[in-house]
Amino acid sequence: MKLIQVECSTKNHKNALQYILDAWDEASANGVQADALATAALFTAISALVDSHGEEAVAALTERLANRIEKGEFSVGHITH
Repeated sequence: MKLIQVECSTKNHKNALQYILDAWDEASANGVQADALATAALFTAISALVDSHGEEAVAALTERLANRIEKGEFSVGHITH
């Protein structure tokens, strides 16, 4: 099974992140709550990854996320754009 790499290091990934951030800002400005955006974003992202990499690879990815979350990797203070 091929592991999915989760990083935002290439120009293409950084451009994609900026599109997501812009859409998030627009939705927030139009009154969509952050929890609803997050749930929709997670569903969309996981669905796209399953389509690209398969269920087994995405399941392995999500198993690794718990440890990264607990270490604070996704805390607001650690996010850089």
